[in-house]
Amino acid sequence: MKNKKFSLSMILLLAVSMILAACGGEESGSGDGEGGSDQPEFINIATGGTGGTYYPLGGTFAQLIEDETGITTTANTSNASAENMAMIDNEEVEIAFVQTDIASYAVEGSQMFDAPIETIQGLATLYPETIQIVTSADSGIESVEDLAGMTVSVGESGSGTRLNAEQILEVHGMTFDDMDVQNLSFDDSTTGIQDGSIDAAFITGGTPTGAVEGLAAQVDVVIVPIEADMAQALMDEYPFYAVDEVASGTYGLEEAVPTVAVQAMLAVSSELSEDVVYDITAAIFENTDSITHPKGEFITVDTALDGIGIDVHPGAQRYFDEQ
Repeated sequence: MKNKKFSLSMILLLAVSMILAACGGEESGSGDGEGGSDQPEFINIATGGTGGTYYPLGGTFAQLIEDETGITTTANTSNASAENMAMIDNEEVEIAFVQTDIASYAVEGSQMFDAPIETIQGLATLYPETIQIVTSADSGIESVEDLAGMTVSVGESGSGTRLNAEQILEVHGMTFDDMDVQNLSFDDSTTGIQDGSIDAAFITGGTPTGAVEGLAAQVDVVIVPIEADMAQALMDEYPFYAVDEVASGTYGLEEAVPTVAVQAMLAVSSELSEDVVYDITAAIFENTDSITHPKGEFITVDTALDGIGIDVHPGAQRYFDEQ
């Protein structure tokens, strides 16, 4: 009789242990991006200034991610590429817009980065980031060489735009010392052109760029060309550049203007789980029809890994491999 009672007690104990183990497993989460413990409550996206392309696109992406994953997502203004990489490294944001060249510098620990940033991985490339040298018809500036002696905004300190300006001037045999350099945001640059406090500005962003559209409503905008031989020299030295143009009709231009571009991309913290990044990637690329910005037409699965230049997060890679 005692043996029977002992056996029954053991069976009950084992049954209770199995139930508790099952409950514990459910609480730890399956990591499927639907309430598992690896899913963050909040996600922050670092974008750029309000006058650029990153900010409006970031707002759209934040809404898509929140709608599709249930994670509260916010798009924040910033000084763009270089600062955004530091914000991921400092765990201030989980996702960031960045130029492909700047992402590579961050991972390498070169140029404006003193040491490699090891927490950055790629999510996807998005669209060409066109280098636009903007001025007004009244300035008389028609070529890069004409910038000598002028007051020129080269983008905010630490920005990708500033490095683009430096490299473009370099292939033209010029440096920042040849002009009165100002480090202004896109909005402040176009305001400066309008009020005459600066003569021209380098602006790297998807066209049409909001700040330049605003300027075009007030003055006749001129985009200074980067001619084919100089574009080739630039690409020979820095392979992440590509030939591009500002299309006719943009900003009221009567003809297309030749220039160069890098790529805009999304970088993501490697601390986010594979399943969460998979869900974020799906939220964006399965809802591209909701992107109203003109650059939305370039955001496709087919080109999402073109020129990305850094390691892709496993979650994003899994999503694209399945397509």
